[in-house]
Amino acid sequence: MTSKAEAITREGVRPARSSLRVLAILSALMGFASISTDLYLPALPTMAKALKAGPGAMEWTISAYLIGFSLGQLAWGPISDRYGRRGPVAIGLLVFSIGSAGCALSASASQIVFWRIVQALGACAAVVLSRAMVRDLYQGEKAAQMMSTLMTVMAVAPLVGPLAGGQILAFASWRAIFWTLVAVGVATLAALATLPETLPKERRNKESLRTALRNYAQLLGQKRILGFAATGAFLYSGIFAYVAGAPFAYIDYYGVPPTLFGLLFGLAIFAIMAANLLNIRLIPRYGSARILQAGALVAAVSGMILAFNALSGAGGLAGLVAPLLVFNGSIGLIVANSIAGALAAFPERAGAVSALVGALQYGAGILGSFLVGALADGTPWPMSLVIALSGLGSAVCAWTLVSATR
Repeated sequence: MTSKAEAITREGVRPARSSLRVLAILSALMGFASISTDLYLPALPTMAKALKAGPGAMEWTISAYLIGFSLGQLAWGPISDRYGRRGPVAIGLLVFSIGSAGCALSASASQIVFWRIVQALGACAAVVLSRAMVRDLYQGEKAAQMMSTLMTVMAVAPLVGPLAGGQILAFASWRAIFWTLVAVGVATLAALATLPETLPKERRNKESLRTALRNYAQLLGQKRILGFAATGAFLYSGIFAYVAGAPFAYIDYYGVPPTLFGLLFGLAIFAIMAANLLNIRLIPRYGSARILQAGALVAAVSGMILAFNALSGAGGLAGLVAPLLVFNGSIGLIVANSIAGALAAFPERAGAVSALVGALQYGAGILGSFLVGALADGTPWPMSLVIALSGLGSAVCAWTLVSATR
């Protein structure tokens, strides 16, 4: 008798492909990268005052999260290739919940930094392995379309996150935000029990974890993987410069109330969702590589306009919001295509490739958020400068390292 797990990974995996339940769970797992941070963004200025944190200290809680997120993926990827997807994801969700509880109980910024690393070590398992699950079930351009579909669905997380965080802050303390994340982790862990294993034993990689870690250097030496990964990595440095700098630029510099911050943040999410939907429609006609290159150009141009407006003060708040909308829209044209393009190179090692790509992306995010904190001067200029440089780097990689053949 064929097991449910085997049925989902055989020649026709149509039961999984047509299942809204599987789609919802994978979207939730991918959403952990954003909900873990977006929910507490409106509370950053309040937390800084309550914990008597110095300038830039709260931005470093984002950098700390990215450190754990980046390094953790390097272990979870090969572990899942060897032992399957579901078990590692379950452990990751448990670690995430423990880290979230630690943040809620913290009495200083340094304690939050530590527990954010723990939180990230768990959250990254959900994200990196959900991408590998997509590759288990789909191939080629279909994988890029499905990845974009998942990103469109899970974009609800960064859309709802700041809005929900602002409302929680209005009625409770910032600690309640982290207790909410504990509840999200536990609920997702319960939902995971209904998801079949997507990587059967006969398709698992038998190499040791030590060997798998050494092989990252080999994977990184592949031009196809490097090109797609580097394009996404530069973009991520800009994304997390925006995540770290936007609350202070909007709330402290321009006086936007914390309860309304989520609305401005949500505009960017709508831009990402619209671009993802456009990406789904354009992939069959132009191919994911060409769309990625076009998106990188959009990121570079919008980043330079943003930097000019921030330096000159042109347009005030609108001069900041408008180019940020365009820059965030480029995410929908770049991220899904960069991930799917890299995964296509080594489908039999999807977990390791997904982990490597994620580590590079979030590693670049560490640099972006750290620079915003280190250069913080009370104005939007540091954030805008980092975003502009990130967009330029993404465009250079897309047009020099990525082949545009369909």
